[in-house]
Amino acid sequence: MSMRYRTEASNSDGGTGVSSVTGGMNVAVASPLNPDRDPAASNPEQLLALAWATCLNATARVFVTPEQRTAVRVEVELHDAADGFGYEFHVDAYLSVEGVSLDETERVLAQAHARCPVSKLLGGSATVAVHTETFAG
Repeated sequence: MSMRYRTEASNSDGGTGVSSVTGGMNVAVASPLNPDRDPAASNPEQLLALAWATCLNATARVFVTPEQRTAVRVEVELHDAADGFGYEFHVDAYLSVEGVSLDETERVLAQAHARCPVSKLLGGSATVAVHTETFAG
């Protein structure tokens, strides 16, 4: 297996401050649990949702015709951990494909979810699920 791409991100401020991509962007971060947080700052929940939505939709595009539009939305919830220690994410991804049945959308989702690197990373977690939905345009 050959490496295709590498990036590195760092954070030295924790849940408040800045996370950075080496040689790239700086992202202001703030805990969603802090009532005084900067509303323009991001958080791990949002970044996870963006990463998976982007990756899963880009992968789904491989399994449809160039004319068909696809959309992915990802919901990330922060819950108290089931074991009572800390927190855990509950993550749901929803794929829709323009102009096809939900059965066909399910086929595209299964293929995309099996191939998407973020799906592979999250796969098998009891708090992660994928779903289909009707394309809303």
